[in-house]
Amino acid sequence: MDISVESLETPALTKAQLAELLFEQIGLNKRESKDMIDAFFNLVSDSLVEGDDVKISGFGNFQIRTKAPRPGRNPRTGEAIPIQSRRVVTFHASHKLKEQIQDEGRTPVLL
Repeated sequence: MDISVESLETPALTKAQLAELLFEQIGLNKRESKDMIDAFFNLVSDSLVEGDDVKISGFGNFQIRTKAPRPGRNPRTGEAIPIQSRRVVTFHASHKLKEQIQDEGRTPVLL
């Protein structure tokens, strides 16, 4: 079943809008829709916190990367300050998603 997001009012797709789409187009009640969206994002974030990559077929990969410490500077004062190592999340779009974005004649992205 395809879910159309053509009726969205804002350019950003929010969790509340995803839950509303599940309610309208699949028939889940509003509570179940919200719980399903929250469970999905909790699962993704928990996996990333544990250091596991998240791969969503046809969409892309979320990966944790550790950035090394490096020298930096305060742009206002020019003072040198050390930047500590940290973990960051990176996203790499799948080839399918990249193709959909490049095809201007295609219908809007369907979830």
